[in-house]
Amino acid sequence: MSDPRQETSASPLPAAPQRTATLERNTTETKISLHLNIDGQGIYRVSTGIRFFDHMLELFTRHGGFDLQLKCVGDLDVDQHHSVEDVGIALGEAFAQALGDKKGILRAGYFVMAMDETLAVAAVDLSGRVAYVVDDQVNVPIVGDLQTELVTDFFDGFARGAKANVHVKTMYGRSNHHKIEAIFKAFARALRGACSRDERMRELLPSTKGLL
Repeated sequence: MSDPRQETSASPLPAAPQRTATLERNTTETKISLHLNIDGQGIYRVSTGIRFFDHMLELFTRHGGFDLQLKCVGDLDVDQHHSVEDVGIALGEAFAQALGDKKGILRAGYFVMAMDETLAVAAVDLSGRVAYVVDDQVNVPIVGDLQTELVTDFFDGFARGAKANVHVKTMYGRSNHHKIEAIFKAFARALRGACSRDERMRELLPSTKGLL
């Protein structure tokens, strides 16, 4: 019988590397540079020239536990559309890049976010297929300095960049500021769940198709 004092425990699995992405996306309408760390601490430095949009990206970063440095210089003298949509695309592309082959992730996530009198829900599936549905219940054209119709364009862009299904909906609320903010917070936490690793499946792809 072996001496238990001489037995050694199994070596722990090595820590998974942090998932990061750095990219630039330049067009005739916008110039975007960003660095993303999915496994971050909610640290951000964001500048898009649209302060309310910055605020939404900042709280998205904090609630997702991501680290994000993002700078967008866009043709705001024309319209906000190009900046908001292209930031969504670039951010989605950064998540796709950082997630790599997607082995071991949960893939899907959802969250219900209460924000004072407002309730919002979000669901995300990093499926490799593009789809988005946005129902924010906002009934004014501007909140802060953001054209509110562009909330949909952001999530459309993200879904295309990340090749994901993105569904966000305000269930009810009074403040239009809260309606948008609750959606971004819910989205951040749903995405955080979808990106989370499952150690039991760390070498498996979360799909029976063999491709995401």
